[in-house]
Amino acid sequence: MPPALVRVLSDGRALATLAVPLALTQLAQVALTTTDTIMMGLIGTEALAAGGLAMVIFNQLRTMGVGLVTAVGNQIAAADARAETEDTDPATAREEVKDLVRASLLLSTLAGLAGGVLMVLIGHAVVFLGQDPDVVDTAKPVLYAMAPGLVPCLWFQAIRQFTVGMRRPQALLRITIASIAVNAGLNWVFIHGSWGLPKLGLPGIGLATTSVYVLSFLALYRSARRDPRLAPVLSLSIWKTRPATLRRLAALGTPIAATYGSEAGFFSVVALLVGSFGTTALAAHTAVNQLVYIVFQIAVGLSHAASLGVSRELALGNLAAAQRLKATALACAAAVMAVVALVYVTVPELVLAPFFEGESRSATDLAARLLLVAAVLQFFDCAQNIGVGLLRGLDDTKGGFHVTLIGYWLVGLPAATLLGFVTGWDTVGIWLGLLAGLATTALLLLRRFDQGVQRRQGATLVTP
Repeated sequence: MPPALVRVLSDGRALATLAVPLALTQLAQVALTTTDTIMMGLIGTEALAAGGLAMVIFNQLRTMGVGLVTAVGNQIAAADARAETEDTDPATAREEVKDLVRASLLLSTLAGLAGGVLMVLIGHAVVFLGQDPDVVDTAKPVLYAMAPGLVPCLWFQAIRQFTVGMRRPQALLRITIASIAVNAGLNWVFIHGSWGLPKLGLPGIGLATTSVYVLSFLALYRSARRDPRLAPVLSLSIWKTRPATLRRLAALGTPIAATYGSEAGFFSVVALLVGSFGTTALAAHTAVNQLVYIVFQIAVGLSHAASLGVSRELALGNLAAAQRLKATALACAAAVMAVVALVYVTVPELVLAPFFEGESRSATDLAARLLLVAAVLQFFDCAQNIGVGLLRGLDDTKGGFHVTLIGYWLVGLPAATLLGFVTGWDTVGIWLGLLAGLATTALLLLRRFDQGVQRRQGATLVTP
């Protein structure tokens, strides 16, 4: 077998070992939020609207908080790789990992507390943004119950990044899958007041969410404590955090949080644009967007795995291996997206059946047209997410943020507005604009990664 092919297969296996459990964990988390939505719908339409509003606020802040600690995994992967080199003292490397864990937990605590306060304030302010006052009043108790859950949620994410950076993510999937069942059970108990507990109704879903985050964090922490490779470097002594380490993680994480927030905001604005065309358009958009979001979790797994791989290879000085990781991740994503696109194009009715009743013919027809756009869009959506992860592996988090601002807001939004409203293509036009924004973002991110690797190669060549 040719050496080049051996290297490609080896890279693919290494990437899959990390990417598959991460992608499955992401899909399990989608199931977690889907369970909450279903439970809200069972209570009633007003509960679904109010609970949905609370979830939008919570998820926006949670997503940005997760972004703040995402770079921790890259830093730990690089430190762990340096521990394997002959010129690094293993004790020094272990202490570096310990300090990164402590700093990530401290950063999570600060972000969770600030986010919880902000969540409550936003819950009171959305009434001034045109939301129904009755819906807002119903959503407030849910937010009060969910706000404390932001801290353990981010603690879980910090420990998650630690385990992934150390290439020990196996427990993540088991814990996340178990949390789905626990969440469903707690939802039912808190909503209906089973087993002698008070009947809380809709706020019970918020309490269940907070409880699940606490239990998930404890389960992941316990699992890491029982792992002989993780336990020696897992430290909860956040008061021992070095200020320089905390500042470094905050400097790396802030642009990632802003990138995640910008992306979420861009998709929210697109939904508002589509909503201006009526209920049918918004229903079709929601259904297809959910499908894209589900498949997108595969890209998230590949992105994280490639990102950590790049951090590790650069720490070891393997620039060629870092470049191969980009090609391998993109090839894997393209293969999966090709299969998904084939399904979208050949059996759109089957794909859309769970979302629409038989009489929703107009919404189904529009959604089928959007699926054709999504079949192409998903390639670029995955590529841009992988690109963000690759740049994170270079510690170029600011560059990723700047590129996404260009792609989403300077190209995507104007294109969606032009194609949706000026050309008369309506919802399909807006989705074509979305495609243009994601394609621009993907190409710019991948180009920036190549330039970053080339600069490192140049620096290596001129180093005496």
